[in-house]
Amino acid sequence: MPATAALGGPVRLWQDASIFQLVGGLIGSARVRVLVEMYELGREDVVEQLGEASGRGVAVRVITDPTVGASRRSAAVLDSLGVPQRAYPIDDGRHQIDHVKLLIVDEEAAVGGMNWGKHSDHNHDFVLETRIAIDVDRLVQIFDQDWSLAGGRPSPLGAVVGVVAQTAPGAEIRSMLEKGLRVAAQRVLAEVYTLTDPQVIAELVAAHRRGVTVRVLLDPNQAYNLHAYVLLQAGGVDVRWYPVPRGVLLHAKIGLFDGELVLGSANWTLSGLGVNHELDIETSDAGAVGAYAARFAADWARSG
Repeated sequence: MPATAALGGPVRLWQDASIFQLVGGLIGSARVRVLVEMYELGREDVVEQLGEASGRGVAVRVITDPTVGASRRSAAVLDSLGVPQRAYPIDDGRHQIDHVKLLIVDEEAAVGGMNWGKHSDHNHDFVLETRIAIDVDRLVQIFDQDWSLAGGRPSPLGAVVGVVAQTAPGAEIRSMLEKGLRVAAQRVLAEVYTLTDPQVIAELVAAHRRGVTVRVLLDPNQAYNLHAYVLLQAGGVDVRWYPVPRGVLLHAKIGLFDGELVLGSANWTLSGLGVNHELDIETSDAGAVGAYAARFAADWARSG
């Protein structure tokens, strides 16, 4: 079920399979525009909805990552339906991907870590829905930046300090994350699919040593997480493996720093914070913060 600040409020935190209720509802209700940027686009129902929206006169545009087979196949279907779509131009030399998960419908947007793959709804993940105009405007700017790049007309946005952050261009997400870690005075509660970045690991340990309650949940399917697990334990940080059934992932990339919630597509890795094109968002909305804190407490209690 979604967690919401207030029914009809400007910000709402969604989790797990309910995210696709949000996606379907937004696309189905679109009147003017639907903008999608998605790393893994493999759900046939969503592709069909995008085609239907375009058919009823909604301005639909879609950006996909060409390194993902499901996304290439969906792009071909969209093309056959007359939906404007472009492949993000990947820098193969840097092993870069377009890892963004973004949906903009009319004057609201959804940002988070959930892919739109055939089995993504089995995973544990989060998306933030926002109707805050300044947030949506910035997200539209980033989509347009990426659409122009995919069309061969690069026009990168300048770096900004705000609640919406991107990586490649820029390093805004690293700045946002490290600021949260350094400023936190009471708690850091994180659920991370892949954690390998040495600076982030060091900042987590530093926060613990200055008296902050630091708790980290990691996905046990990711072998790379073992090193981070050992280092965090050695540094005194409370770290646990999230209990996932076979074939299911803790796919979230989310952290709560006192009263600031940061979530999005960026894993806490060198690639996620410096190479891939990523998108994160920050909120201090009391409803979203409370909802995540409650979910984290439940996840922590059943982890080992």
